[in-house]
Amino acid sequence: MLKTILAISGKPGLYKLVSRGNRSLIVETLDASHKRQPAFGTDRIISLADIAMYTDEEEVPLRQVLTNIKEREKGAVVSSIDIKTATKDQLFDFMGEVLPTFDRDRVHASDVKKLIQWYNILIENGITDFAEDLQETEGDNVDNRK
Repeated sequence: MLKTILAISGKPGLYKLVSRGNRSLIVETLDASHKRQPAFGTDRIISLADIAMYTDEEEVPLRQVLTNIKEREKGAVVSSIDIKTATKDQLFDFMGEVLPTFDRDRVHASDVKKLIQWYNILIENGITDFAEDLQETEGDNVDNRK
């Protein structure tokens, strides 16, 4: 599911891939308006399935971080932190609970804010099965040649 959920640089929120146009992608906002719009090749578009978080050892896929947040919050939106007023220390404490080995030098407070925003958007729109993507990705690496 995270493969079809997109983040577009310079635009707030998340978008769902609806269709592919001639020289663009047709995306729909993941909010109450469900507004459709084109996203062009000049836009920096990335699938949530392609994002990872820096840790001290290796990068951890975003789907695993989202699953950790879901377990911490018991499937509800993050209500323990107000991202508009949270300090860097509060954000890093939250991140330390979710992903204890995250790299405090390369992960910025703005990254944690964006992560919480994205998680809340996904939960509010009924996208809650992040582990499903983990199984899909593992299945993609199987060599089916005979």
